[in-house]
Parts: sequence; C-alpha cells; structure tokens
Amino acid sequence: MVTSANRKRSVVTGSARKMKDNAADWHNLMMRWNKLNEDGFNVAEKIVNIRLSQSDQQLLVGESSSSSSAAPAGGAAELEDECCKLQDVVNKMVAVVTKMECLMTSQRGIQDLEEFQFGPEGRKVPQFHTWNTKQFERTCGSLCDAFRSELRLKQTILEEVGHTVTSDLSVVLLSCWLHQPFNPPQTRRALEALLLETGHRPL
Repeated sequence: MVTSANRKRSVVTGSARKMKDNAADWHNLMMRWNKLNEDGFNVAEKIVNIRLSQSDQQLLVGESSSSSSAAPAGGAAELEDECCKLQDVVNKMVAVVTKMECLMTSQRGIQDLEEFQFGPEGRKVPQFHTWNTKQFERTCGSLCDAFRSELRLKQTILEEVGHTVTSDLSVVLLSCWLHQPFNPPQTRRALEALLLETGHRPL
C-alpha cells in the first residue's frame, strides 16, 4: 500500500505533487482491483459448481419429470445468493474504475494547464526524472482503457455465468475472469514505470 507517509518523503509541490499523489492512487486502486478479482473468481467458481450440479440433477430426473425445467428450491436460493455476491463484487469494480477515470481527468487537467503555461510542447524540464507530462497522460490513459475493457468483460461474465450449464463454457468464463485478458502483464509494468518515475520506487 502506498500511503501519505510515502508521499511526504520528498518535497514536491504543484503539478508534480498532484502527479505523485495520482501515481500512489493508481497503485492502491490496482491493488484493490486485484483483491476484488480474486474474490469474484471464488464466487464465480461457486456459481459454476451450483449450475453444473443442477444440470446433472435434471438429467437424472429425466425430461418427462416436471422438475427437469426448474432447479431444486435449495439450489436456486443458493445460486441467487452467490449471484448477488458476484454482483456486489462487480459493483465495487465499477467504483474502482470510476476513481481511475477521475485520475485520468486529473492528469488531463495537469496537461491542459501546462500547455496553457508553457505552450503546446509543455514544460521543457521534466517534473521528476525523464517523463514529460504527455507521457504521464499516455500511461494513465492506457491503464484506464485496460481496466474499462476488463470491467466490461466482468459485466458480461456476470450476466452469463448464472445461466451456463455446459462445463466447457463455464471453464471459459472462469478462465477469462481469472486471467483478465484486457489486463495483461504490460499493465503492471506500466504501473511500475509510473511509480519509478514519481519516486515511489527506488531507481
């Protein structure tokens, strides 16, 4: 966790201070996302197991049975409970991405201010080590885009996982949730570069 204590180790003011604080917030939000991703996977796995168990029970009853078109009451209640839990996880992910978008808006504001102060090329001397403000904006933009896309995938999985009765599709949904195809290792490397540039990580 990057805390206010870390932020106070070096004296920075103005735009530099804001970018340093934003970098810490990016770190904390991504750690929050990773915890939610783990929690969501555990819930989604339970949902898949319930659905597959219901499907097996229905096959045993047979097509002529009236229970073949409806899940057992106990299983249905358990399924609904787990789906509500997954919805809660996704809602929290929405909140995380909303905060990330606010960081992106903040970074764009810093960029606009520098262009106003120094012209289209911006500040001549880097605020920290080597990056100019446009590089901060590009990095924050790539992070924001990655998590927006990953959130859309999570929302799709939420809609589908409670209705899936085939094991193959269930494995695909769980794999997509766990491995986060829109949030590849490059995303973590971009965060580390941001933390290095702003002094949260030693060079």
